[in-house]
Amino acid sequence: WDFLILFFCLPVVIFNEITKKRLLGDMSCRIVPFMEVSSLGVTTFSLCALGIDRFHAATSPQASTRPIEQCQSIIAKLAVIWVGSMTLSVPELLLWQLAQDTSPVSGVVTEYCTMKPSPNLPESIYSLVLTYQNARMWWYFGCYFCLPILFTVSCQLVTRRIRGTDKKSESRGSKHGQCEGHLNCTIIALTVIYGLCTTPENVCNLVVAYMSPDLSKQTLDLLNLINQFFLFFKCSVTPVLLLCLCRPLGQAFMDCCCCCCEGCGPDTTSSESSADSKLKTEMSSSIFFDKPRETPPPLLALGTPC
Repeated sequence: WDFLILFFCLPVVIFNEITKKRLLGDMSCRIVPFMEVSSLGVTTFSLCALGIDRFHAATSPQASTRPIEQCQSIIAKLAVIWVGSMTLSVPELLLWQLAQDTSPVSGVVTEYCTMKPSPNLPESIYSLVLTYQNARMWWYFGCYFCLPILFTVSCQLVTRRIRGTDKKSESRGSKHGQCEGHLNCTIIALTVIYGLCTTPENVCNLVVAYMSPDLSKQTLDLLNLINQFFLFFKCSVTPVLLLCLCRPLGQAFMDCCCCCCEGCGPDTTSSESSADSKLKTEMSSSIFFDKPRETPPPLLALGTPC
């Protein structure tokens, strides 16, 4: 979803700021806020899911007995996160519409997006959208800012307390403890980046809500632009941070890049090295679940009768 934001919303916003014309017209006024709010929902619920996963890893009796999570289960969780985030963002499609304004100095007609429900909507839907508009600021602050931060902090505190009181966790091995600590640091780093990038938007929403009559349209447009570029910064930093901190994912990404660059030649040395890296990646801990640590089968030399 971060890549969708960067490849679709960022060019539309830049084009609008340069030409003062809305690319794709009224559609972009509805799609861009919808995708941006959906991005906040995807990040929020993903952080909550990762916090639950780390809590389960801390409370499991033994990491080696924890079963591997099936691919269908992971896909189902991702579907719930994405579909749920998009469903909660549907009011954004009905809230925004395209408007035009003529500059009194230059006489140039500029297009901009305004938060105003269309009066052509059915009365029941119009009242719901209007209620969403009135509660939008506090919904943003509560669901997309407080929920992921409080959820992550609570899961981390409970996890640390369980591991601090459980003396058996010390005997699991230093390697397992390092992997668990590394994964916890990854989730904390993702939460910190998310919190820092969404704080300006929540502050601006509070300022606009209580000081909107005293602010000019240029100031409001500038605040909105700053909020959008903080969101774009979050979307660009999060994948890089995840690839750098999550070693198995970063190693798999580098292997794919090297494979695409070198053409995947049938070289014996590269085959052995790729098999060895694949084995190391499978033995490493994943950010979504812990794999059982079993003794890996010995690698056979290629070209032997066996």
